[in-house]
Amino acid sequence: MNFKNINIGSIIHKRTLECEIEITRLCKFFSCTEKEITTMYQSKSLDSEIILKWSRILEYDFFRIYSQNLILYAPATTDIKNKKTKIISKMPHFRKNIYTQELVNFMLEMIENGEKTRAQIITDYNIPKTTLYKWIEKNKK
Repeated sequence: MNFKNINIGSIIHKRTLECEIEITRLCKFFSCTEKEITTMYQSKSLDSEIILKWSRILEYDFFRIYSQNLILYAPATTDIKNKKTKIISKMPHFRKNIYTQELVNFMLEMIENGEKTRAQIITDYNIPKTTLYKWIEKNKK
């Protein structure tokens, strides 16, 4: 899975094939034609309401793919920035340091394949050193 360049249409298409859902059922669910479904499969991005519908019918959280992108590639914000500006956001606050198994496997594969060193992963993705070493230790078992 390439979390940097997300092509949501092709990911949805793969999941549809895995679930073996007939195109007629999808057409009824989305109230559209087969051509429109095919167009969605070919789209690099889709409206969030459509992604939500796909998530429901395919029983898969496609928004997690975008969350993983943010965890990996968005710079970490510090509380110092918020304290300096004294702006209190009304938006819900989510912890950024929740790592899924897919993300852990992705990091460990990069180390095993020699694509990145441990130090590069720690600096590039802001993963704490102890966390990375715990993942490595657990994976040895």
